[in-house]
Amino acid sequence: MAIVIKGEYSKRLGLPGYSSHQFSISVETELSDPNDIPREASKMYSMLQNSVDHEIQQTGFVPGESYGLTKNGSKDEHRNGSPKLSRNTNSQGNGNVRWSCSDPQKELILKLVTENELDRDSVEEIALDRFGVGVKQLNKLQASGLIAELLELSGKSDKRQVNGNRRREAKR
Repeated sequence: MAIVIKGEYSKRLGLPGYSSHQFSISVETELSDPNDIPREASKMYSMLQNSVDHEIQQTGFVPGESYGLTKNGSKDEHRNGSPKLSRNTNSQGNGNVRWSCSDPQKELILKLVTENELDRDSVEEIALDRFGVGVKQLNKLQASGLIAELLELSGKSDKRQVNGNRRREAKR
């Protein structure tokens, strides 16, 4: 009877400039004696941990403060490959990217842009400046921050409305 033990060790590290890197190793070995399992498992884990910890120290390219800026200092339109906030909000097919925030947040962002006739490129720039990603890539917390800023831009930032929106978002 052959006994197979498998081990995997993985580590992800955050890096400056909204960057991170991850490394993992997995191994598999066969044993014939069940009594060898504790010793082999301990040996395997130690070997995997040491190997990953040694290799992950090589960070490779880490973007600096000016990464994504054009030569004249303005934001590059295609930075991070961020799809722009578009009028077509269909998230299925047609080359459109699914939004990362909640559907109610997406609807509120689009409603604020439309009703207040905000420039979509300007809203995209706000997201890139504040959060380092385009509007469609904002997570729920970042989307809340953008919504608060859009409410302020549109003159609707009284505390009751902003807090009411946050309460409604939290319920969803």
